[in-house]
Amino acid sequence: MFGIGMPELIVILVVALIIIGPKKLPDLAKSLGKGLAEFRHATDDVKDSLNVDQIKDEVDDFKDSVLYGRKKEEAESNKRKAQDKTAETEDKSSE
Repeated sequence: MFGIGMPELIVILVVALIIIGPKKLPDLAKSLGKGLAEFRHATDDVKDSLNVDQIKDEVDDFKDSVLYGRKKEEAESNKRKAQDKTAETEDKSSE
């Protein structure tokens, strides 16, 4: 965890307990946790507003079209057609 071992963590907690005091330490930890949760929520909102997943899919489609000359959907439909043909062939050969 950030290169901090157990002995260093214990020293930090003891110093915090001495400086802040035992009465205010739980309140400080609670507010710190809420702050981190709000930060995480804000970063998730930013990711959603930027449509990171959609942009990544579009980039992958573009890359496939440039490299292979076709789009991802076309490749998947071709794959399904090939699977259907092999299934038909297997059905005919088993008869």
